[in-house]
Amino acid sequence: MSQFTVTGRFKSRDGFADFETTIDAENENVAREHALSQLGSQHGLKRTEIDLEEVSAQ
Repeated sequence: MSQFTVTGRFKSRDGFADFETTIDAENENVAREHALSQLGSQHGLKRTEIDLEEVSAQ
């Protein structure tokens, strides 16, 4: 598995909050899905409230 860095922002009470997370995944699409799943679960967000700006391999 490769490591991917996912950056973006999500809707919060105070507007938008930036984030950066590192995820182990087989490819870029799987890393994207894991990021959406994790942020949605941790912050109670829907996928439409999360804006992924960049997914890059390390």
